[in-house]
Amino acid sequence: MAKAKIAFVCNECGSDYSKWQGQCNACGAWNSLSEFKVSSNKTSARVAVSQDTKYAGYAGTKTGLQNLSDIDLTDVPRFSSGAGEFDRVLGGGLVPGGVVLIGGSPGAGKSTLLLQTMCLLAQQQNALYVTGEESLQQVAMRAQRLGLPTQNLKMLSETNVERILDVAQELKPKIIVIDSIQVMHLDGVESAPGSVSQVRESAAVLTRFAKQTQTAVLLVGHVTKDGTLAGPKVLEHMVDCSVLLEGSEDSRFRTLRGMKNRFGAVNELGVFAMLETGLKEVKNPSSIFLNRSKHPAAGSLVMVVWEGTRPLLVELQALVDDSAFSNPKRVTVGFDHNRLAMLLAVLHKHGGLLTSDQDVYLNVVGGVRVLETSGDLAAIAAVVSSFRERALSDELVVLGEVGLSGEIRPVPSGQERISEAAKHGFTKAVVPKGNVPKKAIPGMTVIGVERLSQALDAIFEN
Repeated sequence: MAKAKIAFVCNECGSDYSKWQGQCNACGAWNSLSEFKVSSNKTSARVAVSQDTKYAGYAGTKTGLQNLSDIDLTDVPRFSSGAGEFDRVLGGGLVPGGVVLIGGSPGAGKSTLLLQTMCLLAQQQNALYVTGEESLQQVAMRAQRLGLPTQNLKMLSETNVERILDVAQELKPKIIVIDSIQVMHLDGVESAPGSVSQVRESAAVLTRFAKQTQTAVLLVGHVTKDGTLAGPKVLEHMVDCSVLLEGSEDSRFRTLRGMKNRFGAVNELGVFAMLETGLKEVKNPSSIFLNRSKHPAAGSLVMVVWEGTRPLLVELQALVDDSAFSNPKRVTVGFDHNRLAMLLAVLHKHGGLLTSDQDVYLNVVGGVRVLETSGDLAAIAAVVSSFRERALSDELVVLGEVGLSGEIRPVPSGQERISEAAKHGFTKAVVPKGNVPKKAIPGMTVIGVERLSQALDAIFEN
């Protein structure tokens, strides 16, 4: 037998090298290369050839060659998953032939969400749930506990990808769930399940099957200790949509965030509540993030962030205290640490407030992560409020980007953000001058500002 070829693949970007080295030249990651055995026999080739010839309509053959203008989009309509928040993150529903990767920490509710979805979809069309980590009895017990309809859902306990595809070819389901991709393996790949090579090759075969048969495939992926999807980075490049289910251990709420989506908006956010009957969608997430105290406290402020295609009102809290160390602490939860340091420098330069001898803590309530710049002005206002021990009005909402020269820059979708705040009873808004609506909003006083000094005067006026 010929000797197997050895390659080393980067876990972060998927680049491969002929020999091991400490740093990946492509992405710069250290100690990220894993050994990858490329079999010299023809087993892998036979698997690839059989898969290509088994399913008709492969896009790489001459029979599948078409002009872009001649492609009929009515043949691949979206279909709902049964949960409005899940459909929102997916961009409007599941797409036939689309591959979705769902990640999340243990206990976040990935299997629960998919089991609920599959039980509902199975009442209307063929659906196959493949479990590789649990027995069929365990899945059935969960479905019974959640009170789900289990009559038509086809179940399969298998980890071999070839056998799964054989069953799928016979059953011809419209949607398949693979739980999880880390335990799947191919016979032609000489490595253990969960390795870089097995995960990459298994995902490639499943993705090719989805495209050729117009079957929607949902893959469950594990996450590392820092919250990122485990396995090679190329796995996220293969799939059409990558979503992450997040939730703290002390909270019953779960957030489903779109990290990549070829069929919809990126960074779309869906909110669920974990109940005894499973995950229940929260249609008005702003209400759960605005559970504020009846007595306003210093350092607390409401801002409006844009998540995907809708505005979301969240509370921002800041705590400024005397530092007992020569290097003051800068701690953030849900907010970029480097951006807070920059905003504190702008506050000193253009707001006249020095915090170099103060510990500054910043927290976004509810586990929401602010990934845009619209919370800059709110962060500065919360820091000033805590420093001066002055509570702000509970009817005030603040939004705007702060530049290094102290200017207040407008943010996208300002009209929609202000209207969302007005719906929740807020009567005053301090916004960039470029975001002031042309028509007055009933019950809402909108103050447009251009400089940081003007914004602080408007926010802290008596």
